[in-house]
Amino acid sequence: MEQKLNVATSIQINAGTDKVWKTLTTPSLIKEYLMGADVHTDWKQGSPIGYTGEYNGKSYTDKGVILKIEPGKILQSTYLSSASGKEDKAENYNIVTYELSAEGHGTRLSLQQTNVSSEKEKEHLTENWNQVLGKLKEIAERQ
Repeated sequence: MEQKLNVATSIQINAGTDKVWKTLTTPSLIKEYLMGADVHTDWKQGSPIGYTGEYNGKSYTDKGVILKIEPGKILQSTYLSSASGKEDKAENYNIVTYELSAEGHGTRLSLQQTNVSSEKEKEHLTENWNQVLGKLKEIAERQ
């Protein structure tokens, strides 16, 4: 049986949880830090969440469902990237979790992505998420 891996990373942001949450859930801000993605959702538990855009000259449509949402604390959803080449079935979806916690005068934003299929994919995703969180930090701190 194949062992699935997880990606886990975090970043300290010099802004309150309210500003970090706003950055995490405002479509125009998401577009700035998430590689130009347009997000489509109503931000309610059980609702679909989709991302569309163009990356390296190719259009993509990524999708999932919001599993858990607690403003200022946690955003968790399933996720399937159209670029992954994986079949659209439950066992191919990742779970992406953003957790916010107040730390000093700022916020610790932790991210985890489950169901990663290889070390190579894990390395690629870790690098991508670190870039995304770095941009998210810049945006949250400038508000």
